[in-house]
Amino acid sequence: MADHLGRVIVFNRMAARLTGLPTGPTLGRDLRDALPLHDPDGRDWWKCTDPYGGLRTRTRQPERLLLMADDREVLMSARYVRERRCGDVTRLVVTLRDAAHRARSERSRADLVSTVAHELRSPLTSVKGFTATLLNKWSRLTEKQKLFMLETVNADADRVTRLIAELLDVSRIESGRLELHRQVVDLAERARKVIAGRVAAGEAEDRFRLEVCGRLPELWLDADKLEQIMANLVENGVRHGAGTVTIVIEPHEGGAAVSVRDEGEGIAPEAVPRVFRQFWRNKRRGGTGLGLFIVKGLIEAHGGTITVGRAPSGGAEFRFTVPAGTPEFV
Repeated sequence: MADHLGRVIVFNRMAARLTGLPTGPTLGRDLRDALPLHDPDGRDWWKCTDPYGGLRTRTRQPERLLLMADDREVLMSARYVRERRCGDVTRLVVTLRDAAHRARSERSRADLVSTVAHELRSPLTSVKGFTATLLNKWSRLTEKQKLFMLETVNADADRVTRLIAELLDVSRIESGRLELHRQVVDLAERARKVIAGRVAAGEAEDRFRLEVCGRLPELWLDADKLEQIMANLVENGVRHGAGTVTIVIEPHEGGAAVSVRDEGEGIAPEAVPRVFRQFWRNKRRGGTGLGLFIVKGLIEAHGGTITVGRAPSGGAEFRFTVPAGTPEFV
């Protein structure tokens, strides 16, 4: 932890072990000098983030992979403590984690390979079978049969594309290399776009409801990723829930909060701690089990949080918050 001038005032034993710096001599030093950090591209992390400068709406830096002076990897996140909203930073709380946790990730690769193989087998078998049939029996097939097979091949190709996109997102999240392209985002408009997409895909329009409560601040977020988050949560509500899927958008602590509610059976209390883990899935439903893990990673990359609980209607409610954010050029 550093004070308002950037001087180290707390340096615990775990920090000393991870960095190799002695606790006593480190206290009182400028944190930026005591702990030089740079990203995998060689950029000075302290200069890029400027924790004591820039816009005063920032509250934290999400965890990402950085390199120390000896090129050892460390996972680092930071929280800005201000005595009043938009005031000066009075404390900078830095959290370090040993990147050796990647060893645990590697142990899960067997699960990932198994999941990917299972998810790819079905659509690829279908694509192979139908294309072989079309090639060998084209002249003997009716137009209706041809159309059915081609539509199935197209749908299975989309399924494989979605799986590949999910795997790329997981890779970027786990490596701390997820990039955000911030711009002013209208959350309500993005929610309407998600609903319109579901309706265009065949869902009944009256199955969805959007509620916008209060005036939202100007939000600098990654528009595509926010839409991806809401689309994933809405799909989750449609797939696992029942009745109406409701999206509620409201102001929250200088940023915004979004709730997605369904009217299904909800999530069992004992399953709640596992919902956002990789490969978690409802026993009665399919899927890769990566969607909610990706949602959590995208939200945390924005400096936000997500929780799951019981909706007023009795189903599941996923609620995430995001800070107002800052422009990339500031």
